[in-house]
Amino acid sequence: MRRRVALLSGLLALLAALSAGAAAPEAQARPGYSADRECAACHPRQAAAWAGSKHDRAMQPASPASVLGDFDNARFSAPQQDTRFFRRGTRHFVHTDGPDGRPADFPVTHSFGVHPLQQYLLPLPGGRLQALSVAWDTLKKRWFSLYPDGAFPPGSPLHWSGRYQNWNLMCGECHTTAFRKGYDAPNDRYSTRWVAPNVGCQACHGPGREHTESARRGKPVPTTNTALASAHGQVDQCASCHARRTRIVEDAAPGTPLLDNFIPDTLRAGLYHPDGQQLDEVFEYGSFRQSRMYQAGVACSDCHEPHGGKTRATGNALCLRCHSPTPDPKFPGLVARNYDSPEHHFHAAGQPGSQCVACHMPSRDYMVVHGRRDHAIRIPRPDLTRKIGTPNACQSCHPDRPAEWLEAAIDAQHGARQRPEHYGETLHAARAGQPGADARLVALIGDARQPAIVRATAIESIAGPVPDTAFSDADPAVRSAAAASLGARPAPERLARLPALLADPIRAVRITAARGLADIPDAQLTADQIRLRQRGLTEFIAAQEAMADMPSAQINLAQLQLELGKPQAAATHYRRAIAQDPVSNAARLGLARQLVASRQLDAATRLLDEGIARSSQPGELHFALGLVAGQQKNWKEAAAQLQRAAELMPDDRRIRRNLEAVRQYLRQE
Repeated sequence: MRRRVALLSGLLALLAALSAGAAAPEAQARPGYSADRECAACHPRQAAAWAGSKHDRAMQPASPASVLGDFDNARFSAPQQDTRFFRRGTRHFVHTDGPDGRPADFPVTHSFGVHPLQQYLLPLPGGRLQALSVAWDTLKKRWFSLYPDGAFPPGSPLHWSGRYQNWNLMCGECHTTAFRKGYDAPNDRYSTRWVAPNVGCQACHGPGREHTESARRGKPVPTTNTALASAHGQVDQCASCHARRTRIVEDAAPGTPLLDNFIPDTLRAGLYHPDGQQLDEVFEYGSFRQSRMYQAGVACSDCHEPHGGKTRATGNALCLRCHSPTPDPKFPGLVARNYDSPEHHFHAAGQPGSQCVACHMPSRDYMVVHGRRDHAIRIPRPDLTRKIGTPNACQSCHPDRPAEWLEAAIDAQHGARQRPEHYGETLHAARAGQPGADARLVALIGDARQPAIVRATAIESIAGPVPDTAFSDADPAVRSAAAASLGARPAPERLARLPALLADPIRAVRITAARGLADIPDAQLTADQIRLRQRGLTEFIAAQEAMADMPSAQINLAQLQLELGKPQAAATHYRRAIAQDPVSNAARLGLARQLVASRQLDAATRLLDEGIARSSQPGELHFALGLVAGQQKNWKEAAAQLQRAAELMPDDRRIRRNLEAVRQYLRQE
């Protein structure tokens, strides 16, 4: 009886906390959602696991209970980041350089994250919440900079007040439930709303009002996300936040295929090593998609308790739930073996090398202190370190040992053998421009045994034609990449393949195909293809508008409008992109080309000159100015601009050819 009373008291406290959290004015942001306390009333075990989790505390209104950092007049000092943290009563404030470069006091509205670091959100005009780039280390109890190599000055899009530290754009959708950005592109303002300021029940299960109301009537209908019952459906749901991806709808719908809501990044250079190991901040999905576990139908919840997020066991016990002398029959491909033994890992028990994750899930730090494990769960390959220069887990513990020594140690333990060719060798060959790389990529694309994300990456990497089979591949990631590969190809190639994809059931494929056919005259399409292309282009435009606060989306819209014969609309989008990110060159160069095409050469010159004063990589702008000066027959100015461009970009053959042509002309004068 005493235990029942204690459980009831705990549940009542949880319900009270959930009720308090749901009382925000944002609660009516989207229809069909219930307060989380209604879920907890019928699902106390799941609610108890979720309470206090990272999802529960993903974002919280700032209060003495939620703010973990030292606001007792604490200071953090670094160049361009001198910051003081203090309180006024129960409110928290930060004194630091503002967007205009002048120090000011900024109130903290929300704590952001909880472990191993916590950031703080500061409001700015235009409905913005900005993530301060000085964060609190919750393990070492210290303030630290997320820019340890040097802060960015006010005015930079990477300054805490800049666009790429804007919560509405970069963070909010994964730290709230039922997020709606509410971006007003013409005025560059936000009216952002959300149902709950954390990742609650309905962030994954979908709107719950119909479910809760039907449960009260005694005939509960399922929540909207029935896809969670399948392994890949569950991975898709987790990937909506645990992936590096681009949103293509304003309101992502839980339970729909991932590529109906987002386009995940492939294993491209700069994000991943050639063999697919994590490099930049890519989260878990892209790695897990490469794993044999994903191919075998392992779901996130097989290893993680889905409501609290913690692993289902600690240490090697987690892996041994399946990988053991008596493997889980749920996964028939498992080999019965004692993996938790020196015979397998050849390290003494208790040493770091005896841990499964040390060899198969190496960790990399992001945001300075946040270690994240590579979820490809791969076998260490020191031979690839020797061949293509990728890292290997062994050298994390043995940094002084060469790859050859590590290979020999593995052979001595497990027997010498010919290691199979890895897809990383093919992707490395493509990145390096090696002869024969395209033929190897074709073979990789056609190998259905390889992970779909690998084959999609191969499609992006190929210089020649993509194999026909890619356009009808069972995986939409491959079809989407195949459609994108034709974007810049001649019209006959696009007409041969893309019309069939206009009716694809997956949005990412449809909109990519439609975009690739945007400039094709109606006379070359059937009436049905014209209708489907229009539907796809409407969806493409909506996808860009869902990310309209990102300059790249404005550039995409500008380029489409140019192809549709709407130059004024294109110029509007280019100007918005420039206003959003004055430091970037891409939009400025696009608008300059448009101005040159309409013979507005002086306007193009002014636009490019303004960019040089702001850009950290002005070589392309000097090159463009040289070309504009040439059109004006101002040869001395053209030579000066091209010379400067050549100094900044010495390997660019285009610049050298044009500079030599201008010098030749000057010699003839």
